[in-house]
Amino acid sequence: MNILMISDVYYPRINGVSTSIATFRNALHALGHQTQLVAPDYPGYSECDESIVRVPSLYLPFDPEDRIMRTRPLHQGIRALTSQRFDLVHIHTPFVAHRAGIRLARRLGIPAVETYHTFFEEYFHHYLPVLPRSWTRLAARAVSRRLERGLSGLIVPSQAIEQALRRYGLRAPIRIIPTGLDLDEFTAGDGQRFCRAYGLDPDRPTLVYVGRVAHEKNIGFLLQVLDQVRRTVPDVLLVIAGEGPARETLQRRADQLHLSANVVFIGYLQRGQPLWDCYAAGDAFVFASRTETQGLVLLEALALGVPVISTAELGTCDVLKNCAGAVLAADNVADFAAKTLRVLGDRELRLTLAARAREDAARWAIEPTARSLVDYYATVLEHDAAARLAVADAGG
Repeated sequence: MNILMISDVYYPRINGVSTSIATFRNALHALGHQTQLVAPDYPGYSECDESIVRVPSLYLPFDPEDRIMRTRPLHQGIRALTSQRFDLVHIHTPFVAHRAGIRLARRLGIPAVETYHTFFEEYFHHYLPVLPRSWTRLAARAVSRRLERGLSGLIVPSQAIEQALRRYGLRAPIRIIPTGLDLDEFTAGDGQRFCRAYGLDPDRPTLVYVGRVAHEKNIGFLLQVLDQVRRTVPDVLLVIAGEGPARETLQRRADQLHLSANVVFIGYLQRGQPLWDCYAAGDAFVFASRTETQGLVLLEALALGVPVISTAELGTCDVLKNCAGAVLAADNVADFAAKTLRVLGDRELRLTLAARAREDAARWAIEPTARSLVDYYATVLEHDAAARLAVADAGG
């Protein structure tokens, strides 16, 4: 099969959507299928992959990390693609890419599917704070409901997201296909090397968070947890790896809590060994987001043998269900802090969790999920062909 993918975001912008697209594209190629990706360009970034079409983009003032593809260059790029033969369009974001993907699928006479990567109901109000939360919730639900127009089906990464979309009233066929891991990619990290690079004490009790430093990630909650933990473990350190619009706010909050000596913000790390070393520097990986559709960083931590302490909300429930390498905490500071102190204070527990974490991650290998995606594509194409035949017969 030859699949045309389109997204409002991709590398070098690092987030779960970019990671999911890249992981699936690599796996599809390994299975003998072809993909072409249309995505925005980013200032200072030069694309060297001929299978990626970069579209000139504009700055987004309320979310400066992201870009919006310019309409005219996008249409020009789409017209250039109409001479190629594609079997299906796979859309990955619900904004400019959604409209363009639907238009292109119609022009090519092929079906379109879309992956619902982001739970917008708990997302919009962080970026449109001047509007009442009830308004942004309604807007998010409206955006979600309109997705099914022109689509042959929706893909979601977890059961919780499927249930949420059904509550919104979506009737389109939905298939749960989580993003897997290329387990060969996760070579052992070197925590001591990371500590040397950033001038940190490798013997210090260390918690690690990796991900976007954004309001919806609930990192402020982790700072409250840290404030409780350091009362028992004064030298505890929280390493926050990532960038995002909440960084300055979180740094001010850390100062207010007198946590400056207990928190270090290190920014984005290159995916691969630098990032794996960061994970490995942690005695535990901590996570408390309430908005995840899956939580890929949890899988990455598990794959590297790092014990996880996390709440289980929305999509993370699927990852953490029956997960022997993780300690689940309630969504309150006292319980999360108590679980954290338990893990930090028990070396044997950490070793046990680390060994089981790798076993947990093995259940999320990319090959089976990529085959599930291919099977889904085939099902959509069969249904589309049958529908076209029925229309032709009715017309005859």
